[in-house]
Amino acid sequence: MNDTRLLILGLGNVLLGDDGVGPAVIARLRDSYVAAAGSLLLDGGTLGLALLPYLEDAHTVILVDAVAADAPAGTLVRLEGADVGPAVATRLSPHQVGVADLLQGARWHDREPVRLMLLGIVPESIELGLGLSPAVRRALPQLVDLVIHEAGLCGFPLAMSAAPMPASFDVARLLVETAP
Repeated sequence: MNDTRLLILGLGNVLLGDDGVGPAVIARLRDSYVAAAGSLLLDGGTLGLALLPYLEDAHTVILVDAVAADAPAGTLVRLEGADVGPAVATRLSPHQVGVADLLQGARWHDREPVRLMLLGIVPESIELGLGLSPAVRRALPQLVDLVIHEAGLCGFPLAMSAAPMPASFDVARLLVETAP
């Protein structure tokens, strides 16, 4: 692995409705932006501990995911540092146990990122089904903007690419792009 200074890691299962928000953000970023040198946009899906080398290699990590919170669906959530662990310890979906384990694995190896952030959206539904709920779909552009903003503050601006932003999010295309 290379020395990644910033890892933007989208997490979630696109087959469980709003849980697919992390991969959706990464897809939008890849469609419309170019990552700065030293940064990596990664759709981690539900890979759990298989992502450990990427996490251990990064100085700064921005996790993007659906986040359980006492707020209406579609609400943006931003957590940093010690607040991230408890947020992913509560099981929201099948992949989150892997996120907690991933963070613990990096700690055990004494290779946790210097800076850790969780950016997400409160889901409406994480039931079996394709596509994001209307509340999460409406908030998705704001989450993308928040990720771009935070990456810039970390010294890794995302530049607009020459390709135009897709008019709508295409789940079928995302499934093809994220399939192993």
